[in-house]
Amino acid sequence: MNTRPYSSMALLAMAAAAVTGSLAAKPLKVFILTGQSNMEGHAQTRTFPAVAKDPKTADLYKKMVDADGEPATIEDVWIAYSYGDFGGNPVGKRSGQLTSGFGSQHHVGTGKIGPELTFGITMHEHLGEPILLIKNAWGGKSLMVDFRPPSGGELEDEKAKERAGKYYGHMMDHVKEVLADPKKVYPDYDEKEGYELAGFVWFQGFNDLVGNYPRVDPAQGKKSVKDYSEYSRLLACFIRDVRKDLSAPGLPFVIGVLGTGGESAGDNTDAFRKAMAAPGESDEFKGTVANVFTHEYWPAEIEAVMEKVNAVNKEFADRDREIKQRRKDGGEWKEDAAKLEAEKKAKIEEALSEEELFQYEVGRSNQGFHYHGSAKFFARIGKAFAEALV
Repeated sequence: MNTRPYSSMALLAMAAAAVTGSLAAKPLKVFILTGQSNMEGHAQTRTFPAVAKDPKTADLYKKMVDADGEPATIEDVWIAYSYGDFGGNPVGKRSGQLTSGFGSQHHVGTGKIGPELTFGITMHEHLGEPILLIKNAWGGKSLMVDFRPPSGGELEDEKAKERAGKYYGHMMDHVKEVLADPKKVYPDYDEKEGYELAGFVWFQGFNDLVGNYPRVDPAQGKKSVKDYSEYSRLLACFIRDVRKDLSAPGLPFVIGVLGTGGESAGDNTDAFRKAMAAPGESDEFKGTVANVFTHEYWPAEIEAVMEKVNAVNKEFADRDREIKQRRKDGGEWKEDAAKLEAEKKAKIEEALSEEELFQYEVGRSNQGFHYHGSAKFFARIGKAFAEALV
């Protein structure tokens, strides 16, 4: 046996070979993001300064923008997005390198983001390799009807039967369309290496929260919380069916548990959150399904500001109604409406502190059920979804 020591050149050659091997092409990592309006995302980019201002998210902000403070384009992360109109009807698809603007595609203002931006940023940091996101999101959709999985069984409601599972089908069609030719979305796709389905994120729930679920105690009427156990069953069916239809039996799932209302959302919302989290806490899905409780990232500071703003608006409610009636009747209204708005604005500025005024004017861009259109909220949950999958 030759026991001669390796020369320094031989050692360098071995090291070079090892490095080359570690940098060799790998299957393209593919992540699927699906849900309703809050997976679409209604946070306009004009709310980014609120991300920068909070010390807890300032570092994340630096990754969301470039050296000039403009929305960054994320290297080696690409996205294919199937989206809907204001009514949630599927109307278009767009794809490209990940950047801001892949949130909701209607009433865009300065451009919107959902969880996809910081999900892509965070996942790319962890993996250090190219990523493809497939996003499917349409507003106002339920798991009970629209996303109803094939194994969920038939609905009794005849009208709802026509819509049952329609958006599960749209989602699956889009995913399979992209995977049939990933190069259309990701130009450097290596067909020899292929792709790997690496994770699925589900962020939905509001339409089921307010949906037609039975009461735990029907005798109490609306005083009783709803029984959302059927949602738990359907979500478990959804996970199984997605894995089956994509031939990915171990596909990791993250459930973004509904967070609207924050910590004090009420008993009914608490009941729904528990039902939504139930599959991830079951023995069947242990280790392959994780919950992210998004109420932990609820923009409570904006909610507190809006309580003060709504109190001011209430003072002007009678005059507001009178002007709207005049407009409806064809009378003169514009001048008085402008005066009213100016008075409201002055009163709001008087009622709010400097920080509260910042949150009101800069930190929010939508309603509470859209998490106030807060980029800080969507940035934090996108990061949390990625970390949960990792």
